[in-house]
Amino acid sequence: MTRISLVLLAGALTAAPAEVRRDSRDPGNLVAHEWGTFTSVAGEQGQPIEWLPLEGQDDLPCFVERFRNFRAKFAVSGTVRMETPVIYFYAPQATTVDVSVRFPAGLVTEWFPRADVTPATPVTNATLTSSGFASTATWAKVAITPHAAEAFPTEPRSSHYYAARRTDAAPLKVGAQSEKFLFYRGVARVTPPVSAVVAPDGTATVRSQGAAPLGTIVRFDRRSGKLGYEIKDTKESRATLSTPALTGDMDTLAVRLETVLAREGLYPREARAMVDTWRDSWFEEGTRLLYIVPRATVDAMLPLDIKPRPIETARVFVGRLELITPATTAEVKRALETQDRAALLKYGRFLLPISQRIVADPAAGLDAKGLEQFIYGTFADLTRGRSCGNR
Repeated sequence: MTRISLVLLAGALTAAPAEVRRDSRDPGNLVAHEWGTFTSVAGEQGQPIEWLPLEGQDDLPCFVERFRNFRAKFAVSGTVRMETPVIYFYAPQATTVDVSVRFPAGLVTEWFPRADVTPATPVTNATLTSSGFASTATWAKVAITPHAAEAFPTEPRSSHYYAARRTDAAPLKVGAQSEKFLFYRGVARVTPPVSAVVAPDGTATVRSQGAAPLGTIVRFDRRSGKLGYEIKDTKESRATLSTPALTGDMDTLAVRLETVLAREGLYPREARAMVDTWRDSWFEEGTRLLYIVPRATVDAMLPLDIKPRPIETARVFVGRLELITPATTAEVKRALETQDRAALLKYGRFLLPISQRIVADPAAGLDAKGLEQFIYGTFADLTRGRSCGNR
């Protein structure tokens, strides 16, 4: 090989993103990587309970498209909030793909860039529970343009949406709209693959459906600014996680989670982008279980079709299961008794299911009817100042 050839080869390898360099030998290679979160709330017996996943603080930029055909948005409840799946593409040369995602028993509620989303008719709770119901989002002629200038839409207000752009993925365009990924969200009435029951001492017993191994599970607790966590790797279908000491460090936990996500198939910068995206949500006040959703479960809950088919498709979804522990119950009960809005707002969109369980318990001794207006009024405070107008 001549000296000139060696110099050109070295330059090409240096210019290629480190995470896709291994695919640079074949110009027809296409790689797709996706990550997302399935969020649910555990009932007293471990069953997924219905809540209002479409309500609460709007954390998305206003340029994101939103489903508008709700007869009454506040009345649409679900057991799972499908949060921020993003699909990245890596290609050594410009190419065009068609992408379609189907959501059985669920509804695609937000997306960007522009997509063809069904159904086009108004949706209610009855719609979501009707036999055979499914929503779809289709992006036709997605132009993938490696090394193109990254001119993506932004807004003055902050949003963790932007953290997902910090990867080596190729910019893409649908029509006139440019982005670093395909983005979508949704709500569904389905049963998550993992359940958990919290004992009076705060211990959580975690189970997977059938005999499937739990894999990596993480319990996270945060109280008044202090945090604790336990990470467990198991091949069993059942495990117990005690209340951790609140002596943890956020940065250390973030690095450990990035390692887990990379082991599941994400590139390191994708894993970091996912953790950064959810840094303020996964680690908010309260207690939750994080787990890796099995790939077969992801494919069944959210079938994905990409044409032409990539040589590699990674789909890494984290299950987030919100746990209502005795510590949470005690704090929220005190806040309800004293009408402490600040203490209640720390629980965000989970305030309603937590409060409703407490006031429904006769042993709590609270006036459910008298507190109803206060609870809903406090919950409404979450959305103030974050409106996208009539969108």
